[in-house]
Amino acid sequence: MLARRARTGTGMAGALAALAMVTGAPADATTGRFNGGFESPAIRPGAYRTFATGRTIGAWTVRRGSVDLMGRGLWQAAEGVQALDLNGSGPGAITQTFGTLPLVKYEIGYRLAGNPGGAPAVKSGEVRIGGEPAQDFSFDVTGRSSAAMGYVHKKVTFIATGLSTTVEFLSTAPGAYGPVIDDITVKSCLVIICHL
Repeated sequence: MLARRARTGTGMAGALAALAMVTGAPADATTGRFNGGFESPAIRPGAYRTFATGRTIGAWTVRRGSVDLMGRGLWQAAEGVQALDLNGSGPGAITQTFGTLPLVKYEIGYRLAGNPGGAPAVKSGEVRIGGEPAQDFSFDVTGRSSAAMGYVHKKVTFIATGLSTTVEFLSTAPGAYGPVIDDITVKSCLVIICHL
């Protein structure tokens, strides 16, 4: 019965749906829930809001330190009108747990820039998956401005080991001007299909 359902599906979507029927877990992470554009909550145009440890930004939770959510017009966003500085009064971190399927490969994509308002010139940080370091990142703001942030696309992949996975973005830059992230997305595919 399972094999028949998987064959009648279309490609990866059918296989994921079949696997979801077995595990009872969602077939994919929901990018809407991910709030990867940081558009919620809406910040007053031209202003920013600091979120301290324990506060939530949509589906994200500030895990340590503080972060700044920038409103429309304060600087260029990669997607929508808002973006997140991972440094509030100092380095901060945000985290979110989302549904995954064991042995499924996931790719998290995001846009990276840096707050050009102050030192250091090179903003650094890290992505952690399930509490383990998965990727270091850095961005040099030399020659950048609030109107021309110079976002670059980054991605990190992992193979899920359980029915949920926690992703964390954290700053390792000192001071109040940190790495800026926006447009975070997540997509999945079965490992066996990805390698065909």
